[in-house]
Amino acid sequence: MFFASDNWAGAHKSIAERLLTESTGFAAAYGAGDLDRKVEARFSEIFEREVSVFFVATGTAANSLSLASVQRPGGITFCHSEAHVIGDECGAPEFFSGSARLVAVDGEAGKIDPAKLSAKIASFPEDAVRHGRASAVTISQTTEIGTVYSLPEIGEVAAIARKRNLPLHMDGARFANALVALGATPAEMTWKRGVDMLSFGGTKNGCWCAEAIVFFNPDQAREMPFIRKRAAQLFSKSRFIAAQFDAYFENGLWLDLARLSNGMADRLRAGIGTSNSARLAWPTASNEVFAVVSKSAAKIAEEKGAKFYEWPVPAATPELVSESETLIRLVTSFATTEADVDGFLKYLAA
Repeated sequence: MFFASDNWAGAHKSIAERLLTESTGFAAAYGAGDLDRKVEARFSEIFEREVSVFFVATGTAANSLSLASVQRPGGITFCHSEAHVIGDECGAPEFFSGSARLVAVDGEAGKIDPAKLSAKIASFPEDAVRHGRASAVTISQTTEIGTVYSLPEIGEVAAIARKRNLPLHMDGARFANALVALGATPAEMTWKRGVDMLSFGGTKNGCWCAEAIVFFNPDQAREMPFIRKRAAQLFSKSRFIAAQFDAYFENGLWLDLARLSNGMADRLRAGIGTSNSARLAWPTASNEVFAVVSKSAAKIAEEKGAKFYEWPVPAATPELVSESETLIRLVTSFATTEADVDGFLKYLAA
């Protein structure tokens, strides 16, 4: 009953086997091997256009280096007030971008409010040297609270960014989960809606350690080889990241794993929705579930071995949780089973 994070899950068997296969023999280093080139071409096939791909080790690196690539002196990136980049990256986006600032924009359901984004961007006129200048916008898909931007919502944010010629970045740590939740194609959820750069995550969805920065306009990626090298993210044996993605994409495995984890979350949502000791905190559509649970029920579940995190109550809804309750986050993964979910629901109701 491991619901603390999808990071807790191991690697899918097919991906582990592909790594073992690649462990023998020799291949050109630093991204110059045949397998690296094969996987880069596969990314272009998946996104239905030529893209530039840069393998990195972590989501923090993908987000930080993506944003660093588009910063200017005095640069400002706009993000949701609860986004991972502003709340959980230990200042890495600011560090790698030369101290460019992150400016928070509020919005319901973990998503940037378009009107508030427009107003916030307008508060930084291009010629206002004292205030700094707008450089980029970033959104999380899925969001930090398990919700998903619809395709029109992505397009609306992109249109606002485009008015100031600001590149739009997508933090896709759980990209596949959002994709299958929407029933969209990778192209429809990204560049066809105005996304310029993507942090493409595989680690949370069955890979061992595989993240990628994707540029939908290769001309915008000219500085990234140097930025990545300077940040110590150019791996000599990069074929081991490529090998993971090779297995990840084969026969649609990546989408199957996301459907599995989302399905287990659906099972959790359904069970909590009928529980007498818990209730859903808000609607989610991915593999994250947020629930308000009685403290006694949460304690029993923990004593029985369930792993989950208590979650801070959003400032906008302090009345969400009573003194006898707690807010928890539950995250499913490709390794979550029906028995895990049903066991947790049973102990929750005990």
